[in-house]
Amino acid sequence: MKLNIPSDGAKITYEGTELAVPDNPIIPYIIGDGIGIDVTPVMKRVLDHAINKAYGNSRQIRWLELYAGSNSNDLYGSILPQKTIDAMKEYRISIKGPLTTPIGSGHKSINVMIRQKLDLFACVRPIKYFPGTSTPMAESGLTDMVVFRENTEDLYSGIEWEPNSDGAKRIIDFINKELGTSPFRFEENCGIGIKPVSEEGTKRLIRMAIDYALEMNKSSITIVHKGNIMKFTEGAFRDWSYDVVTSEYFGEIQPDGTYIIENKKFASKLLIKDCIADNFLQQIILAPEQHDVIATLNLNGDYISDALAAQVGGIGMAPGGNIGEGCAVFEATHGSAEPFAGKNRVNPGSIILSGEMMLRYMGWTEAADLVLKGVKGAIQKKQLTYDLARARAGKRLIRVKNTDKVTSVDIKEEITKLVPGATLVSTSGFGDAVINNL
Repeated sequence: MKLNIPSDGAKITYEGTELAVPDNPIIPYIIGDGIGIDVTPVMKRVLDHAINKAYGNSRQIRWLELYAGSNSNDLYGSILPQKTIDAMKEYRISIKGPLTTPIGSGHKSINVMIRQKLDLFACVRPIKYFPGTSTPMAESGLTDMVVFRENTEDLYSGIEWEPNSDGAKRIIDFINKELGTSPFRFEENCGIGIKPVSEEGTKRLIRMAIDYALEMNKSSITIVHKGNIMKFTEGAFRDWSYDVVTSEYFGEIQPDGTYIIENKKFASKLLIKDCIADNFLQQIILAPEQHDVIATLNLNGDYISDALAAQVGGIGMAPGGNIGEGCAVFEATHGSAEPFAGKNRVNPGSIILSGEMMLRYMGWTEAADLVLKGVKGAIQKKQLTYDLARARAGKRLIRVKNTDKVTSVDIKEEITKLVPGATLVSTSGFGDAVINNL
């Protein structure tokens, strides 16, 4: 695999604890599988316009295409070539469309492999409502959180054995001998998985969450766990998190069991509390305004991120970034939706907003602000792709034979009736709408 390195671009470097971003950074991107061919080019075009509007010709991204997923497997015989990983590491910041891991072939999740190989230990998911987006909540604007999900440990570590395999039998036998009695309800046909949670992995995540909350002057951090049941893994996550609060940030315990950290930069206070995962899932529906920044483990974070995304309009509008020490990969958080690939009809909001996160991470905040302004403007003016319009209409759009054609007269007429003032746009048309609203 030969990479077409832009000759007029420069590398982002990492000096001490700070990224040094040149005015012409080389940014690797992966188009992705399925609808990646529709949404990723739109994201690039929106970001290029925002950068040009913010900085003129003084700054510009030099894009470098990388390969992963089904397309890469067909071309190079690997779903994640080593050259792709090496380039992501070398150029520090990259962005990718949705990737499909082949089913039933023994492949490990591509997304998990990228996170583990690059040690991208924090999955950061901002959850924010865009007025005009359809949601199931009575007051959607109350849901405004940033989730910090530990990305490399927990049950996503990939340490598991098939039922009745030699590995599963040996683990069962070992546990039985160690405990002197069998804790297994059924030993035959029993798959086994290991849940590692480490002090180092926990503390580096909570530090990132606290630093973010202090820098952005957030009001609280909620440590979400299931430590009442899994005492030595999720319970340890909670305890190690509080260790960081007290020993490194000098947090003071309050009478109600919460902690307070003084934010000297803003002369304010940061509340640190914890919540059992099942109770938290109830609270985000009943009183989402009680939570601001969330720090949690890998599996909990996966569920929580998608549940919160549903509260603000669905995963199609949810951005995400995987961040490590001097390295980050931003991504569309939805699947590849193969049946819609190449039809130019799906909402590219997730990867556009992930691009906004990337610009902000690079320190190009003026351009990032413009992207947000563009997305907000497009939605408020009801310039909607089919999926956004269908949600806005309460999913009452008819199923006509030619729904594959986003410009179908039948669909356009129905959207006009159900969503007065709406304009039906294609994937690329939504990108145009964002650019026109910058």
